[in-house]
Amino acid sequence: MNFALEIHPAEIAFDTVSAGRAITAINHYPCFGFNHDSGHLAYQGVDHTGFVRAFPKRFFRVHLKAVWWGHGDGEVGVFGGNTSFGDARRFWNFHSLGCGDVHFEDATVALNDVGYDGPLSIKWEDAPMDHLHGAAESAAFARKLNLHASTLTFDAAFQKRRES
Repeated sequence: MNFALEIHPAEIAFDTVSAGRAITAINHYPCFGFNHDSGHLAYQGVDHTGFVRAFPKRFFRVHLKAVWWGHGDGEVGVFGGNTSFGDARRFWNFHSLGCGDVHFEDATVALNDVGYDGPLSIKWEDAPMDHLHGAAESAAFARKLNLHASTLTFDAAFQKRRES
């Protein structure tokens, strides 16, 4: 059985360095891995695609959750200032897929590069948006992501055609 820790502020692993420390602390136990959530890394300024490449075989689950950051009025910082989600003063807020600042296409490429073929879960949290609208919008966005890596390189695809 695998354990997938969600990389998240206030967890033992919240960025690439602390995740590496956690793996070292448990002697690289193979059943310890991560629930990847690009949003939790991105609003902290952590390279979410670099994180995927740093731990290529340690992803047991992926959350798709959008985040919008750097749009607040400067009164509330990255740690949220004990304000409610959706508060316009916050440095960051969760948003519906396709409406935030996370580049999910980059995340998809990185996950394909490391051979991830596990589940994708939409984790929808968007305080000001109607939940039914947001769920439909997020599902449509997720369907557009290509989490099925090609088995051929671009040139190899043309080579096969020529040989036929």
